[in-house]
Amino acid sequence: MIENLKAFLDSKVHQYNRPEFITNDPIIIPHLFTKKQDIEIMGFWAATLAWGQRVTIINKCKELITLLDGAPHDFIMNHEDIDLKKLLQFKHRTFNDIDTLYFISFFRHHYKRSETLETAFLPLGYLNDEDGRHAAPDQQLTTQNSLNHFRSYFFSLPDYPHRTQKHVSSPAQKSTCKRLNMFLRWMVRKDDCGVDFGIWNHITPADLICPCDLHVDRVARKLKLITRKQTDWQTAIELTEQLKKFDPTDPVKYDFALFGLGIEEKF
Repeated sequence: MIENLKAFLDSKVHQYNRPEFITNDPIIIPHLFTKKQDIEIMGFWAATLAWGQRVTIINKCKELITLLDGAPHDFIMNHEDIDLKKLLQFKHRTFNDIDTLYFISFFRHHYKRSETLETAFLPLGYLNDEDGRHAAPDQQLTTQNSLNHFRSYFFSLPDYPHRTQKHVSSPAQKSTCKRLNMFLRWMVRKDDCGVDFGIWNHITPADLICPCDLHVDRVARKLKLITRKQTDWQTAIELTEQLKKFDPTDPVKYDFALFGLGIEEKF
């Protein structure tokens, strides 16, 4: 039974883990860039805005890129206050100008201290704060503690807007963290098919947690990969543990199979 299901899902990974499929997926947004920081910034933003129809998400991300003068990292690091005025018009569902301006403030704060957004996901003690070199960690690096640390760090700036907290989740809140897990998949997973970027190295593909959106959750339950009644962080863990039975080194590759089955084949 497991062998048959693995063969079926492997065939769907092969079908959907390819550039042709991502043309209409939010991951196409960071693929518009080659500079690492631009990939990180717009990847994070695209993942954050990823709810609703995919075509709308992509269009809103492209609108944001235009407002950032087509160069997100350069704009964030070098803008003047007057340059921010045009961003007051940006909105996607419940994400508004207040959230936009705080995201810019956070990115500017972080990139003044680090060349990569990856370090924002590394708990204290994992890296040497002064020179960024790998240091002996005081705790095991897991996706769970990475996401918990990131949310705490993201909202560490003075006078952060409380309304923005709803856009950045964490396991501590029992959220599935679908958007952040999707972003981590994009940044971490080593992929030779031109889909995921694999530009981060401290979190390994084996440690990733499967993004558990509506489509993935529904298909996984039909395939009996999820038995938990509610959908929360433990549900994402349960699904990922099941997927590790098929590929312990790269379980999240099956995100493509489950999502493709759900959205393309209405499985």
